[in-house]
Amino acid sequence: MGEIKVGTASWTDRTLLDSGWYPPDADTPQRRLSYYARRFPLVEVDATYYSPPAERTARLWAERTPAGFTFNVKAFSLLTGHPTRVSALYKDLRPDTDKRSVYPGDLPAQAYEEVWTRFLSALDPLVDAGKLGALLFQFPPWFTITRDNKQYLLEVARRCAPLRPVIEFRHASWFAGDNADETLDFLRRHELPFVCVDMPQGHPSSVPPVLAATADLAVVRFHGHSGKWTSRDIHEKFGYDYSDRELRDWAPKLRELADRAEQTHVLMNNCYRDHAQRNATTLIELLAR
Repeated sequence: MGEIKVGTASWTDRTLLDSGWYPPDADTPQRRLSYYARRFPLVEVDATYYSPPAERTARLWAERTPAGFTFNVKAFSLLTGHPTRVSALYKDLRPDTDKRSVYPGDLPAQAYEEVWTRFLSALDPLVDAGKLGALLFQFPPWFTITRDNKQYLLEVARRCAPLRPVIEFRHASWFAGDNADETLDFLRRHELPFVCVDMPQGHPSSVPPVLAATADLAVVRFHGHSGKWTSRDIHEKFGYDYSDRELRDWAPKLRELADRAEQTHVLMNNCYRDHAQRNATTLIELLAR
């Protein structure tokens, strides 16, 4: 069985800080990250989706964590075709527009290229420290299974090389009927890791909990089963606390997936209060049995 690393999709969420999970003396960003990294071997940085990281920040992450710790970094929204706040763009690359949010096509080609370059180069300190695991490319609900979108996946792989992008879909078309085999075969052929998800079903953005390894790295993200998945309130959307029974059911499935990959990353993304941290701790204990 390949190595399984379990972590959470945040360590700085305000509701987590208010939950009491951190001890009173973990009262600075440095102490909180250090405390987190003593308990988990992996974390996913989601803040980079909303605003691209600074190289100095990545250097501090590397310096504040022990050897062997792994950061997965979520791709900046513009790079996955999501609407992106103009104010989140690098100041010198902001287009002259009255729009609050823009898409890739709203930027001059050279500016778009520069966003890619700066985003990736800011992660150099993590790369140099051997602590960058993967780049999470979570595509929007309108990113359907089309030839152009498949070509964009290959473009992402080319732009990121030698870094490792992992692919998460949010549209059911990728797994409707025979498309499931087509999707997984395409990813395997191009050695693109598939992000398996556990999430609410019955929505246009729903993807079934398919567990598949399409490369030497497998990734599973647990989004929970909130009854308010369509809420704009992120804590209502992800505010789900997995039961011990649910996690017990998942443990053998994760072991089986790990048999098909060299490394498996498991991220709890039910980031409300300390739900993700408690659930991740329970899952680690179950996997160790």
